Amino acid sequence: MQPHDLLHRHVLTLPAEPNAVRLARETAEQAWTEWGISLRHPTIGPALLILSELVTNSVRHAAAVSPQVTIVYATGPGRLAFAVHDRHPYRPALYASLTGSGTGTGGLATVMELTLGLDGTADVRMDADAGGKSIWVTLPL
Repeated sequence: MQPHDLLHRHVLTLPAEPNAVRLARETAEQAWTEWGISLRHPTIGPALLILSELVTNSVRHAAAVSPQVTIVYATGPGRLAFAVHDRHPYRPALYASLTGSGTGTGGLATVMELTLGLDGTADVRMDADAGGKSIWVTLPL
């Protein structure tokens, strides 16, 4: 999804602490509802799980060098997108989290299984200085 494709966008920055997961989910539900997306839509449950896993990963693995996590929520024509950003330089190999059998282990494997199962996409975008990254997930609605 390109910036010019966005109909709605909301940015939330939180301390990289465990309660960030709950706040990220609550903010997603509120934003999506305000944008006319029903929380009963079949994509929303998996989207919330994906979001939770990504924020949890930032809190668990990046908080020591990235005291904040930023979540971007967006929608475009027929699509839902969100990103989780932290300032840890590690770039996870999203697609490598899946084994040849299509089932991996851990949070990123769950993220990728759900994303691909919904015909969505995920990618890692490094900051210009390579000192941080955003993991973007786009799902069809």
